[in-house]
Amino acid sequence: MSAWIEMISDEDADADLRAALDLARTPHGTVDNVMRVHSLRPNTMRGHVVLYRAALHDAANTLPTWLQETISSYVSLLNDCGYSLANHWKNARHLIGDDARADAIWAALEARAPERVFAGAELALMRYAEKLTLEPGRMVAADVQALKAAGLDDGAILEANQIVGYFNYVNRCLNGLGVSTAGDIVGYYAENEAE
Repeated sequence: MSAWIEMISDEDADADLRAALDLARTPHGTVDNVMRVHSLRPNTMRGHVVLYRAALHDAANTLPTWLQETISSYVSLLNDCGYSLANHWKNARHLIGDDARADAIWAALEARAPERVFAGAELALMRYAEKLTLEPGRMVAADVQALKAAGLDDGAILEANQIVGYFNYVNRCLNGLGVSTAGDIVGYYAENEAE
């Protein structure tokens, strides 16, 4: 466990915190630092878990999972959040399933040039994610109209908006409290398939 504030271990948790920790457990039975950093305030941990799962892991989402993870990674890259980037790019890379394609996507995102690898709706989503992350006060109706013109419906636009909003929230929480991946298992998709 690593952060600039205290994080309470499972062994030292009271009943209320234990219940929040149980809600936040990964498929491996662990609690990642991104959630454990809330251990002094279990209610924010519960809220964070629910928000995360609703934004990124809801069965009703229609955006492909690899694209959700790539949007998450791009926002985290723009925010210089190593924690989220390590986890979500590992997931995106695995879900892309093609190392050459993943390398090309990574290089384009790192250069802030998504047009090198994306077109249509995917490119529109990356541009939307970048502007909403870096210039939220400059968003205009035309930004959403561009997504619609690229073929996205309002539900998919809402999904993208929530993913971008969530990662801007969590990146600031993690960076602001010095949370690291020390002790975490980074990424889950590849590991879960082996189980």
